Amino acid sequence: MHFISEQHLDDGVREREFTLGEIPGILWTPASASSSAPAPLILLGHPPLGLRKMYPRLVDRARHSAADGFAAATIELPGSGDRPRLPAVDQARADLRRAMEAGEPVSDEIVDRLVLPLVDKAVPEWQAALDALLSLPEIDGPVGYSGGVISIGTRLAVVEPRISAAVLFAGSLVPRTIFDEARQVTIPLHVLLQWDDEGNERQQALDLFDAFGSEEKTLNANMGGHTGVPQFAGDAAAQFFTRHLK
Repeated sequence: MHFISEQHLDDGVREREFTLGEIPGILWTPASASSSAPAPLILLGHPPLGLRKMYPRLVDRARHSAADGFAAATIELPGSGDRPRLPAVDQARADLRRAMEAGEPVSDEIVDRLVLPLVDKAVPEWQAALDALLSLPEIDGPVGYSGGVISIGTRLAVVEPRISAAVLFAGSLVPRTIFDEARQVTIPLHVLLQWDDEGNERQQALDLFDAFGSEEKTLNANMGGHTGVPQFAGDAAAQFFTRHLK
């Protein structure tokens, strides 16, 4: 991990941009974090729109996490931002757009081509980032995962034992194989669902929640579209992490 810039935000949060090989990322730590009082960590997932575009929402989430005593970190997803494109995924995205514009059903084959390559590449990169982040003296476990592509969060919850709890955002296409992986998830989950999300197949989101094998899982469903998550729903997610990571 190589830090390339540093600034302190007006609430004392320390923001550092880094690179991990070819992967850009950002780390936020609360002013209270130190080698003698390391902060627990929340990994901030996001959709594949690029860190620059997602930065305003990510830094807002990070600052709220820091106010609760957590460090937060994110990395650029494969094929996003300035990273090399993934031509097969781009083609699948174009096929998805054409099907939706034509009013045709989106086939499982398109969903697999769109999502699974991203999951297969992103999950090992998140694990490598976690290795580097937990080597820093001001950061310690436990670790939570929040948001982003729900298939990535599901895979991480299965394969990464250092993640103790996760907040997942329903609202993205889910390959059928991810439902099988969901049955292997055992960590506590808090799932946010926007009931009127125009890009989300509501029944699929409910079926995925039902498939999760966790003994503790909560579904927080609210009226409204994709970007209309109410503040109290975000507050409930924050309280969930406070219970399970502190």
